[in-house]
Amino acid sequence: MGKKQLKMKRVEVEYLEQYNQLLRYVFQVTENKLQQIGWEEKEIIRAKSPTLKQADVLGWFDENTLVSQVAVYPMRVRIFNHTYDMGGFTGVGTYPEYSNQGLMHKLLYQALNDMRERKQYISYLYPYSIPYYRRKGWEIISDKITYEIQDYQLPKNRQVDGEVRRVPTTSEEVKDAYNRFAYKTHGALLRDELAWNEYWLWDSDDLMAAVFYNEDEQPDGYVIYWISDEIFHIKDMIFMNENARIGLWNFVSAHFSMISKVVGNTFTDEPLAFLLEDADIEETISPYYMARIVDFEKFIENYHFRPDTVEREWTFVLSDPILAWNQGCFTLKILNNGHGTVSRSTKKCADKIDIQTMTTMLLGYKRPDYLHRIGRIVCSEQTVDMLEDSIEQQTPYFSDYF
Repeated sequence: MGKKQLKMKRVEVEYLEQYNQLLRYVFQVTENKLQQIGWEEKEIIRAKSPTLKQADVLGWFDENTLVSQVAVYPMRVRIFNHTYDMGGFTGVGTYPEYSNQGLMHKLLYQALNDMRERKQYISYLYPYSIPYYRRKGWEIISDKITYEIQDYQLPKNRQVDGEVRRVPTTSEEVKDAYNRFAYKTHGALLRDELAWNEYWLWDSDDLMAAVFYNEDEQPDGYVIYWISDEIFHIKDMIFMNENARIGLWNFVSAHFSMISKVVGNTFTDEPLAFLLEDADIEETISPYYMARIVDFEKFIENYHFRPDTVEREWTFVLSDPILAWNQGCFTLKILNNGHGTVSRSTKKCADKIDIQTMTTMLLGYKRPDYLHRIGRIVCSEQTVDMLEDSIEQQTPYFSDYF
């Protein structure tokens, strides 16, 4: 089991069964869990096979046995009205007997290097360990709020223009509604076939969908849900406007006689309680997705700062625990139109920030003022004010899982 036997290479489709075995071992996906959602081994392999063909999968092999792996999905996200190519990390795992050899660190470095070559300048992942991924340069950029509403707390019916219709979860109406929503929503994933496959992968067959159509018959939102044991479970609810939100909650409340409560998730930074007449509901907030900027200079080329009457400039030391090209002294210039440029600087750099803090700040999850107060940015008050004025105030929305 010495290091000399281990070799890093691409994980091709011929290793699909080993890929799934490693995933199931690391994430403890038992036969019992599979039976609960009605999946069999062959079905998982069939579902993951097209994913493996599309993903960039790297692994360490001990002779012909896959012992450590990471997969990067080719995805796209909206960041302040610009579409970025994004590398979605998933399938990360190492058999315990091969741990503490630095295998995953080398896989992550190579995967990030490959992403840079593919012009994927931002990466998202769902963390199994927040501290681990923070040490590798990722930072929290979104939350999930879980709520529980008793039947008597459901909102009363309010008349709106438009109507809700139940449709199959696989229908084009669901995809159209999400697509319209995602293009206008900061942080959201633009779902292609791969992303939709991952979105539904671990759900049961009991899922249903209801779409809200406006007066022009356009899908302005949907609720994905299932009902069991008198509980209305909401997997996800999206809406383009207040009309759609009210209409979808009218639909949920129409189940009043069938259910005892509603349990659901929301992926915005706005708690639901304030919108309800009886606001005394249970809500639990937890960190959800993490992100990291892969190439800071290239990321800034398409980033939208707020326009201003004056040009702005900031010189600082950027640190990155893995990637050398994100390390050093940089000068960020922000033009009047909000376009930014980054160049290496030979000036003396007193200001400091790391790639984790830069990522969560530029994506709008945490504000510059807060990050400065907790010591994550070293700079003057004037620089903090400049950053506050320059960065849009909107937290990312991300409701996917891969």
